[in-house]
Amino acid sequence: MDNQSQQNSGTPKDPKDSQLENFRVDHKNTKLTTDQGVKVSNTDDSLKAGERGPTLMEDFHFREKMTHFDHERIPERVVHARGFGAHGYFQVYEPMTELTKAKFLQDPSVKTPVFVRFSTVVGSRGSADTVRDVRGFATKFYTEDGNYDLVANNIPIFFIQDAIKFPDVVHAIKPEPHNEIPQASAAHDTLWDFVVSNTETAHMMMWLLSDRAIPRSFRMMEGFGVNTFRLVNDQGQARFVKFHWKPKLGVHSLTWDEAQKLAGKDPDFHRKDLWEAINMGDYPEYELGIQIVEEKDEFAFDFDILDPTKFWPEEVVPVKLIGKMTLNRNQDNFFAETEQVAFHTGNVVPGIDFSNDPLLQGRLFSYLDTQLLRLGGPNFHEIPINRPVAPVNNNQRDGFHRMSIDKGAVSYSKNSLRSNDPKPDEMNGYQHYMEKVEAQKVRMRSQSFQDHFSQATLFWNSMTPAEKQHIIKAFHFEVGNVKDKQIKQRVVEMFNNVDGELAKEIAKGLGMNPPANPGGTGVTKSSPAVSQENTIKMAQTRKVAVLAENGFTNKEAVEVINALEGANIHVDIVSKNLGMLTGDDGEQLEANKNYATSSEVMYDAVYVVGGQQSVTTLLTHKDAKNFISDAFLHAKPIGATNEGIDLLSEADVQGVAIADMESGSAVFTDMGVVTVRNASDFSAFAQEFIQAISQHRHWMRENIDGKMSG
Repeated sequence: MDNQSQQNSGTPKDPKDSQLENFRVDHKNTKLTTDQGVKVSNTDDSLKAGERGPTLMEDFHFREKMTHFDHERIPERVVHARGFGAHGYFQVYEPMTELTKAKFLQDPSVKTPVFVRFSTVVGSRGSADTVRDVRGFATKFYTEDGNYDLVANNIPIFFIQDAIKFPDVVHAIKPEPHNEIPQASAAHDTLWDFVVSNTETAHMMMWLLSDRAIPRSFRMMEGFGVNTFRLVNDQGQARFVKFHWKPKLGVHSLTWDEAQKLAGKDPDFHRKDLWEAINMGDYPEYELGIQIVEEKDEFAFDFDILDPTKFWPEEVVPVKLIGKMTLNRNQDNFFAETEQVAFHTGNVVPGIDFSNDPLLQGRLFSYLDTQLLRLGGPNFHEIPINRPVAPVNNNQRDGFHRMSIDKGAVSYSKNSLRSNDPKPDEMNGYQHYMEKVEAQKVRMRSQSFQDHFSQATLFWNSMTPAEKQHIIKAFHFEVGNVKDKQIKQRVVEMFNNVDGELAKEIAKGLGMNPPANPGGTGVTKSSPAVSQENTIKMAQTRKVAVLAENGFTNKEAVEVINALEGANIHVDIVSKNLGMLTGDDGEQLEANKNYATSSEVMYDAVYVVGGQQSVTTLLTHKDAKNFISDAFLHAKPIGATNEGIDLLSEADVQGVAIADMESGSAVFTDMGVVTVRNASDFSAFAQEFIQAISQHRHWMRENIDGKMSG
């Protein structure tokens, strides 16, 4: 269902949607006007003194049109420049009265409107979606108490402990200033010089070089509030809290080879995936979870709960799922919504408060400050996407782009001319938690923040062998692009503090000296929750490429495709040429993709239909063989029926058991490769193939014949 259909379907609009309705204009069946509403007779020719004469300054339409065009672009965000947004709603599961007085967390029947912006951090607006990077996951809740912004990332920690170092880490990771190279990448000298010079980065770099930094989809990505906040209830009792978004589809990633190829073949891969999923009704869902630490337990852990380079292991502090967010409507205008939306960690509502996390404290200034420049002044809250659904009444006036027409002479407090309106609300207004603070002014860091390596070791211990190999190969690529050999050697020595074997493997790939003495922290614990192999796994909403040519066996194609679509798996028919393909029985299927418009990296699995004529043609296509060999390399599910199996053999699918000529109708499944020969009923094959798809990857294939997808 497209956006227009959704809007015209008779479904009741949420409060934010109704409010935005006054600002939506589709311009259908209208006459062209100037910005002042004056009808325009001609917009193709400027006003001239004669047909070939000079343009006249009095051409107000030309000047207005050109001036607006000259000023259409606003400064892109310094970080999180490349983003994509969607609308939806949030519902709490049960009243959270004991923990917080925040109204949007009390009534399960209330749907709170939300707008979510996903983003990469380092790259410019024109960079690719699939680069190795942290992903932003910012949510604006339009609550009856005002806007609440949960500004999250897909990694639960950060590079630095104190916000004063934020300009340093961003300067280091951005393209180097002398040549503006590389774009959207950490694989260069200045970033790794910063890393080895600031060892508090160790834990974050382990996450950044893991599969978490190359997500399969925004729909399959966790979100973390990163910082420590407080929840405050009606009795004034406070508890420390961390926020989590848990995707209902599980947490899944690309391989590095896929990420690199997609950056060239489909740089909009993530935003298209989100847009198409919502248009097809595959609404992304995320559960909101919270971790709670009582104030009396603030110092009960072997890490400081205010240290933003540390996460709270779920095995130590369980995550309580308290509600669900559903994204069910695409943006109407990318600039007006995604580009102009302004998030701020300081946008909180009664019941949510701050902690002394030094990164959070700095963010409370920085987010507001950057919006003032980027959105042209103090009135960016009046842009439709930023307007709260709660009424706004205060004495703020004037400034660039003021939209409110404030009546009356009074714009100050206290006043008698208007009986002190608007009055403070002592009962329901926001009240900061009354934390007692008594200390000397110092520029220092707490001793409890000095452990830079224990949780990096914990993360490493939590990885499966395949995940560890991916991290090692990421080190080889990222640090391998560093030119300064001294920095490379320092990377080896620094990560020897995390794990001695890891450091040896890093050194081997970089051609550096291994550590003189095996290192490590002595930490032997793990946190299974941070391994993606322990996530939810399902086949729903996955994409399968079906390879076929004229002469395919229609019966098996139809049976398998119907089974896939019945499991809410999306299918593309891929052929050398677009258009209709004719099966062995004269029935036709439309090839909606060809090799020029598709690639194996755009799919979660590949299926080869049988039919001697079809497969004989496929065997002559290098692109078809590449589809299979790349899918095998990337540990993806591969299915083939009858003669389709012959393409697997030609495409170098080795080391797995496949159905042979004598296998009858038995379904063979080995390491995610599902095959059947001499079958007339394909239901068993389809179910095995769907099960293989639900597993996402079959990492045991990575080392076959020395192949490693990384």
